[in-house]
Amino acid sequence: MAHCVVSEAEAVLDKEFPVLDKGFVRLIDYLGGDERVVQSARVSYGEGTKTCREDAALIDYLLRNGHTSPFEQVVLTFHVKLPIFVARQWIRHRTARLNEISGRYSVLKDDFYVPAPEDLALQSADNKQGRSSVPLDSAGAERIRASLEEDQKRAYDAYAGLISGGLARELARINLPLSLYTEWYWQIDLHNLFHFLDLRLDSHAQKEIRLYAQVLFTIAKKIAPRCCASFEEHVLGAARFSRTEFAELRRRLGAETNGAAELNGKELERFEEKLKNGRRR
Repeated sequence: MAHCVVSEAEAVLDKEFPVLDKGFVRLIDYLGGDERVVQSARVSYGEGTKTCREDAALIDYLLRNGHTSPFEQVVLTFHVKLPIFVARQWIRHRTARLNEISGRYSVLKDDFYVPAPEDLALQSADNKQGRSSVPLDSAGAERIRASLEEDQKRAYDAYAGLISGGLARELARINLPLSLYTEWYWQIDLHNLFHFLDLRLDSHAQKEIRLYAQVLFTIAKKIAPRCCASFEEHVLGAARFSRTEFAELRRRLGAETNGAAELNGKELERFEEKLKNGRRR
């Protein structure tokens, strides 16, 4: 199988894509692209690359029917700078390989995330894990930002003082807050990247990690554009229905449902949201 060089990917190698106030995503390396997916899918019956239309149709077929192994042949390596609280959400995706900067070996930088005023909001009344869609007023937002910055400075000054006093780095770091930026190399195959994006591009994911996911997807499109287009068509832009939801959909379309159970309460709300916004879960 020949080495796949993708000109658009080569153009963004080592380029920093800024995220949040001080973070970034940078493509370090990649292996393969659309061509690698179709080559690996066809190797079992000895046929090589065909036309672009046939390749796109094959990619659609593979993704639509859950044939994941050809997508695992494409590997992407990113250098990411991100706040620790985002990293702790990110690390839930255990199908990647990563190496993170260590506070045991290095003195950590004085880099902290401070949300933009428009991103500061009260706790949502109907979402236990998220913020309200209404931001704080400008005066309130600036008070919060000033308070965050003051606490961050106090924490880092204490850390620097412990370091200069000779305390072991592995102990001096323990009171640093979740807003501190960390960095890592993160390597993942395209199939598992799509799973990450499916979850983290969802409107219910925390905004900060959604912004990183959007940049990852932008870069992935340069490496495997046909695969990404298929992912948008069959996953991001699609909706999954439960058996009862599907029966309700058939009922509304006038098809036979054989007396299927009706939706009510939260089930009906979720169903209506899928019809309105294309929510996948």
